[in-house]
Amino acid sequence: MKVITAMAFDYGTKRIGVAIGQTISLTAEPLQVIKVKNSQPNWNEINHLVDEWMPDIFVLGYPTTADKSPHFLLPKIQKFSRQLCSRYNKELNFVDERLSSHATVDYTSEVRRIGLDAVAAKLILETWLSELTI
Repeated sequence: MKVITAMAFDYGTKRIGVAIGQTISLTAEPLQVIKVKNSQPNWNEINHLVDEWMPDIFVLGYPTTADKSPHFLLPKIQKFSRQLCSRYNKELNFVDERLSSHATVDYTSEVRRIGLDAVAAKLILETWLSELTI
């Protein structure tokens, strides 16, 4: 079985959380929080992380609403997903991220150390890993 390294993103208009994980142990770790300035992610920081960790696939949190109406961030997340795919030529999977930021309450020390958004990305990636059928 091929080991798959996945990099996950929790997209926000001010910050993007990033986490890394792989399919051997089915675990994920928060990496860092990247600032968004003037609606643009810091692509230099993302480039550095992609070069350092060499992920095989990207996982991106996809917001949903309780009433199934489109989430206000959806167009920006779709744009970010297109940019990721075109810049790095990697497959991208979406994961429902509806409760990821709320669930971080159980990870207080990680949130203090690395940041809420990175821990939310970790939870997004753990969801993706748990849904794999390898």
